[in-house]
Amino acid sequence: MEYDFFPTTNYPLKIKETHIVPAITEKIRLQEYAVAIFPSLPTKSSLKKALKKELILLNGQPAKTSDWIKEGQKIELLESREKPQKLFTKKLQVIFEDDYLAVIHKPAGIPTSGNYFKTISNALPFNLNTSHQKDALPAPLPVHRLDNPTSGILLIAKTKAAQVSLNRLFEEKKIEKTYHALVLGSLSNSVVINKSIENKNAETKIELIEEFLFKNESFSLVKAFPKTGRTHQIRIHLAENGNAIVGDKIYGKASENIKKRGLFLAATAIEFKHPITEKLLYFELDLPKRFRDFKELVKNT
Repeated sequence: MEYDFFPTTNYPLKIKETHIVPAITEKIRLQEYAVAIFPSLPTKSSLKKALKKELILLNGQPAKTSDWIKEGQKIELLESREKPQKLFTKKLQVIFEDDYLAVIHKPAGIPTSGNYFKTISNALPFNLNTSHQKDALPAPLPVHRLDNPTSGILLIAKTKAAQVSLNRLFEEKKIEKTYHALVLGSLSNSVVINKSIENKNAETKIELIEEFLFKNESFSLVKAFPKTGRTHQIRIHLAENGNAIVGDKIYGKASENIKKRGLFLAATAIEFKHPITEKLLYFELDLPKRFRDFKELVKNT
């Protein structure tokens, strides 16, 4: 096993990748040459961060952005000396997994990430296989988030290339997410809500599925298709439309007849093109138990 030493300490670091400079026809500095020569550093920003941390060596010495590149030089990338991730041994449902990404079912009541121990991020290494790709991330990472009380489908990156590509797909609105929500009141029809959130454009399509009357209180089961990804977007838009989600303690009001059952919002489907294989993927979950229990309760009333 090949090791080097962290330039400013005696802490041994494994050499992750090595590049030998081939014949080059023009004079070029490392900051321009080294972009994307390592699969795990595909962008200028990732290269700059590695250089700042002294994780790139040029002929065995810490490299600088201003270094001139010559034929035959050896450029090495060291493993990051990051603090080991805490492992939360919570069993999760893995819907799909390959060497590049994963799709998991996030339970309600657990945050996606954050400064806590019991998070989905800390549970991912316990549930997912280690990627064998050269640009494998130190640990799998969620590429979007679900609110703490929201359950459902969560997309995970296992490699740097997948992370960058999935983030780009989200920015280009090429990942389609579907949510189910049980809301207060009635909707006359399906509707597109286009109202800004914190001065940023936000759009959600709401599709009416079924209406209920339970103990003289009206409820509607809807599908929500967010076209943008603002924080609490679906919850805010439905509340502003007069149809707050049942169990929403922030934007809604308590139901007279449904109490202590949590937030009736779930991410139930996702469709996207695999960033590496380019295969179109679609995953769907059944309605959560709390939704099914409510429908059964209404049926038996």
